Amino acid sequence: MHITQQTTDYPQTRTNVTMSRFDYIHLLEKIGEKGRSLYGKDYAIADIDRPVVTKLIAYFLHDEEVAEKENIDLKKGLLLTGPIGCGKTALMRIISHLCLPDHRPYLKSSVDVTLEFNELGSDVILKYSKRAFNPYRKMPVAYCFDDVGQESIVNFWGNKINLMGQILFTRYNLMHSHEMVTHVITKLNATELAAMYGEEMRSRMREMFNLIAFHPESRDKRR
Repeated sequence: MHITQQTTDYPQTRTNVTMSRFDYIHLLEKIGEKGRSLYGKDYAIADIDRPVVTKLIAYFLHDEEVAEKENIDLKKGLLLTGPIGCGKTALMRIISHLCLPDHRPYLKSSVDVTLEFNELGSDVILKYSKRAFNPYRKMPVAYCFDDVGQESIVNFWGNKINLMGQILFTRYNLMHSHEMVTHVITKLNATELAAMYGEEMRSRMREMFNLIAFHPESRDKRR
């Protein structure tokens, strides 16, 4: 049985009660335990964040019944957004361990990708797109790009390019040709992403990602 509680303080956190082959209550406990082992004894899943956690569990366990109820397309990646400090990166890192190693995304900061580009040049775009395949199984590598929208514009032979926009655009094409999955973590909303990457990329993002958003009042866990 999959149950996410509704609190009177946050009526938007309602999640449907759905039959599932997975024990979500037990999984929530295990996620809390993993979080405490990685981030300290005070780590806990707040009630307001449980709908987000439920969606992520359903996605990474490929729970078709719950995913359908939550309007999650298991063939798409995830665009996880929410306020600064709400725990997006920590939660993605913890819950991604639920999936099989071949499908577990590699977490990479978009800021670090920019630094790589400054050192190595345009090969970095290929590294995270056309060359992002397992050399032994020829499977596409799933990357989760963190802090998307925080990276700076880079110079390439005197031209300014939006590096993450280029990488996402190429991975979009590889999604259609090779079922390459991409995940993104950002504090930006859809309008802000469109302003940074353009309306064309925003349209492609709708095809690439399931949007999963933390509640605006989700507290800053860093305090």
